[in-house]
Amino acid sequence: MAYILIFITAIFVNNVVLSQFLGICPFLGVSKKVETATGMGAAVAFVLTIATIVTYLIQTLILVPNDLVYLQTIAFILVIAALVQMVEIILKKVSPSLYQALGVFLPLITTNCCILGVAILVAQGTYAHTGIEEAGLLTGVVYALSTALGFALAMVVFAGIREQLGRVAIPKALQGMSIALVTAGLLALAFMGFSGVDKGLATLFGLN
Repeated sequence: MAYILIFITAIFVNNVVLSQFLGICPFLGVSKKVETATGMGAAVAFVLTIATIVTYLIQTLILVPNDLVYLQTIAFILVIAALVQMVEIILKKVSPSLYQALGVFLPLITTNCCILGVAILVAQGTYAHTGIEEAGLLTGVVYALSTALGFALAMVVFAGIREQLGRVAIPKALQGMSIALVTAGLLALAFMGFSGVDKGLATLFGLN
């Protein structure tokens, strides 16, 4: 039941973009079309999940036993950068159109604070904003995957709204990024409606 709570909390209650405000750069930059938003969401999900597994193993098998925890940030960034390069190579061969559409935002996954932040939280065994502190690789992977799905959901919903906005008359002063920021704010307010769901589920599952 703890996994279900982490899953729901990470996606809806404490969405990484709309509640924690991490990964804003790709959220605003690659959300003009649903197709590109879906591709970015899938790429982030892949990198985040694999990076979490690799960085957790590096933390527990190399850094902690050898008293090298001070190298955590550098080591994690190198792992994430390598995985992003792998995604770039795969996308360039499998889907050149999506690769071109993502453009500069694909290599920017390397500096996506969402990925590094989740990797560090999992490595430390602390799952912030979920109400659960439970060490373990499996739990960490569930948290990472749930966070990635929450990121993808926010991206796709936001992209869908922006596509609809492109078909209506918008006052000149609000065109472009202005209406996008207003829409993002309203979407964040909408997701605030899920507040308290995690506590209710924790009580229901007896996890308090």
